[in-house]
Amino acid sequence: MRNLAEKWPAAPDWTTAVLNTDGISVRTLDGLKQLLVSGDLTAWAQASGLAGEGVGAGAVAKGDKYMVRIARDRILAVSERPLPVAAGWHAAGFAVTVMDAGLHVFEMKGPGLAGLVARGTALDPRQASPSASILFAGAGVLFYRFGNPDRARVHVDRGLAPYLWEWLEQVQVF
Repeated sequence: MRNLAEKWPAAPDWTTAVLNTDGISVRTLDGLKQLLVSGDLTAWAQASGLAGEGVGAGAVAKGDKYMVRIARDRILAVSERPLPVAAGWHAAGFAVTVMDAGLHVFEMKGPGLAGLVARGTALDPRQASPSASILFAGAGVLFYRFGNPDRARVHVDRGLAPYLWEWLEQVQVF
């Protein structure tokens, strides 16, 4: 049987891989806790202590725990430490799924970020969207800024992380 893996480049060592090009630095963020929450987000807020709508594409998230808006009834809760809500269905009307192993997180920062966003998506970098779910470089991702406008985080399905990394290595930002 043919080994189809031979035609694909090896994934980088995410613990050390850093890309510096065109005024942008890209690296993997490891260790973030990620919970996908679906259902009654008001009940989730009461159970978790995380209130608000969650940030969308272009909006700026801050702090050691925050929410990223995906849809009207779905968010991704992101934290540096475990959140106090267990995975599974909750009688209050929401479900929680641990996404730590399912989503790879890239952090991109630098003055060239606006140009990179312009190359990767049709998103207007000056406008915030209610949802962080966008198509970036041909892949469905969650995109938002973190801390300041020149720093962004991208959550992508772990299986697509090597593709996105290769795209970032090849893209030229003008």
